[in-house]
Amino acid sequence: MSPFTRRGGRLAAAFAALLILASAAVPAQAAGYEPITGSGSTWSQNALDQWRTNVEQNYGMTVNYNGVGSTQGRREYINGDLDFAISEIPFQANPEDGSAPEIPPIGFAYMPIVAGGTSFMYHLNIGGKRVTNLRLSGAVITKIFTGAITKWNDPAVQADNPGLAMPDKAIVPIVRSDGSGTSAQFSQWMAKQHGDLWPHGMRSQFPTPANGKAQKGSDGVSGYVAQNYGEGAITYVEYSYAIEQGFPVAKVLNAADYYIEPTADSVAVALLQAQINNDAGSTDYLTQILDGVYNNGDPRTYPLSSYSYMIVPTALGGKTFTEAKGATLGTFASYMLCEGQQQAEDLGYSPLPMNLVLAGFEQIKRIPGAGASNVDPNACNNPTFKPGDSPSTNQLALTAPQPADCDKRGPNQCTTGTAGAPGETPVTGSGSGGAASNATGGGTDAAATGGATVAAGTGSDGAAVYDAEGNLISGNGAVAGAAVSMPFTMDSDTWGWQQSVMLGAVVLLIAAVAVPPFLSPRLRKRGVGR
Repeated sequence: MSPFTRRGGRLAAAFAALLILASAAVPAQAAGYEPITGSGSTWSQNALDQWRTNVEQNYGMTVNYNGVGSTQGRREYINGDLDFAISEIPFQANPEDGSAPEIPPIGFAYMPIVAGGTSFMYHLNIGGKRVTNLRLSGAVITKIFTGAITKWNDPAVQADNPGLAMPDKAIVPIVRSDGSGTSAQFSQWMAKQHGDLWPHGMRSQFPTPANGKAQKGSDGVSGYVAQNYGEGAITYVEYSYAIEQGFPVAKVLNAADYYIEPTADSVAVALLQAQINNDAGSTDYLTQILDGVYNNGDPRTYPLSSYSYMIVPTALGGKTFTEAKGATLGTFASYMLCEGQQQAEDLGYSPLPMNLVLAGFEQIKRIPGAGASNVDPNACNNPTFKPGDSPSTNQLALTAPQPADCDKRGPNQCTTGTAGAPGETPVTGSGSGGAASNATGGGTDAAATGGATVAAGTGSDGAAVYDAEGNLISGNGAVAGAAVSMPFTMDSDTWGWQQSVMLGAVVLLIAAVAVPPFLSPRLRKRGVGR
């Protein structure tokens, strides 16, 4: 047998060993997971799409989703075409378009999946420079989206923005053309807070003002505003989309007279006053009542904060749903409530607090095939709580900074940018400027934060927070007050140290078998070993 043949045989044996050991090292990702399908909300779609990607890459789980709007998603669910739906509002007994009452033929449950702020993304220039620090009161927002205010230099808009010389330019309000949970949340806020200006109540189908345009989906409205031809436009959309598009959002005036951006912190603070239906026997269990959020007197509050829901079946039925799919749906839902919440803030949302996570796990137990195992909150990798916390605790709200003085209604206006456009906007009006409390590198003074300052150069993602004497009170890792949690484990093998050891053994085996036959002739030619 030739040396080449012998070397080839050794290589073949080595690669065979590689395949055997690698197959043992790689997790059996797709085993046991049936593909599941859902549709509905675009408000929460950015979070959902990230989570779907995560479980596909890490666990071989296929979760199909179509962002068609909450209204269409609920209707497809009723028709039995889906394994789950996503919506910001419950099924409607009397839809405003006169369609049939939304009554699912089988049992269902609502499960909160993520919190966030409905924001007002806009596109406006002054002197050729993009405005990133616009401020708007609730009455002004309502008048803009009803067509009562049509120019950016309207006196009411100018009064909100003393630091800006507002331009004589037409406002183009961009609204949703499809049935939308975002429209429903926005219109409900207007009806509750400014009913004299918006007498229409909650509307999933939003009327297009005479000076406005309608676009489909959150991508549609945010995409229009972001285009060059969108200069002068403003829309309502989840905060995530403004970050994704690289555009700013308006700071909204809250009940404490501060203009606030919908960050993860400000949403968490606002939702401390949300009332949740805690009647486990009700079909509306875990749905939200937001009146207390709209009127929350905490100066850190973003008033248009809310939750989004996954609608899950609690009985077999429909055209496609089975217990095998229920097992997949339960595992995916568990992932969202724990590990998935780690990414919520980076995606432009706010993670769920412990009380809703625990209630969500009770809903998962009701899904056929999902099982009824208890979940230890100490093993749930969620940034809003740490071991030993009570269910009412939200770590984000505990450490959220107070707004800066320049965010208070008055003659001054913070120049710090918002959302996807953090750049400063120069003062062009009569007021003076200042840095917002979440300004990169800016921080706030002790007076503005009630005795706490945010370390310069840090943001709200677990940044170190100090008291007036410089003592550390919260931050990343093992710092006092920081959220610490154990990783959430799905029902699938994952790559660990054992797999790494086996892979290393494979590499050494290949080296031991393959390298000497090739190296030996070269050494002999050089006289080595003679």
